[in-house]
Amino acid sequence: MQNALIGQRVLVTQAGDFMGPVLCEVFAEQGAEVIASTDALAEPDAARRVVDGAGRIDVLVANLAFEAPSTPALDVGEPEWREVFAALVDPLPRLVGAAAPAMVARRSGKVLVIGSASALRGIKRASTYSAARGAQLAYVQAVGVELAPHNVQVNAIAQNFVDNPTYFPPQVQANPRFQERLAREVPLGRLVSAREDAMFAAYLCSRAADCFVGQVFPVCGGWVAR
Repeated sequence: MQNALIGQRVLVTQAGDFMGPVLCEVFAEQGAEVIASTDALAEPDAARRVVDGAGRIDVLVANLAFEAPSTPALDVGEPEWREVFAALVDPLPRLVGAAAPAMVARRSGKVLVIGSASALRGIKRASTYSAARGAQLAYVQAVGVELAPHNVQVNAIAQNFVDNPTYFPPQVQANPRFQERLAREVPLGRLVSAREDAMFAAYLCSRAADCFVGQVFPVCGGWVAR
């Protein structure tokens, strides 16, 4: 895939976290003009400020990250629940609400949510995080079919075991127990590289992917829900 995003203005949120750095790098290589926002988005007005500040955009990449709590489900309190949802769920409709009307008016645009496959499989001590990531995917599926008739494509990547500094930093990857887990749970036997994931994201944001709407694409190195 070469120059798939020439002429496209792409806004990437939380560009310093999660998949943000490699997404910005790969999208620029593919010809996009990348607006890399590092602003926090938990405040109600933050998403609109970021979108308005970016000017005209063809693609919104909602890259939202938050360190996953490991609280047993019965010990999860209101503060944890609200903090995780404020970081991962609440900004999403605000971002789409700010960016999508112009896309609908032009009958052209894409929204890609960089989500997590934690919503697709039960994981112990991850109820809050998994619920928030699941809400993201449900939102994408619903909004995707609403905006499709306007030629605006909304999709998501649901990833796990993808190399990134937020969830799999070097110290985690070097841990023998984590390496054993990779060998046991991931058929690929390794993490999906950040670049592999970003190239797939670039494809989904290109005109070649206009046929996909409201879809959730697992990127997990062969790891599957069970």
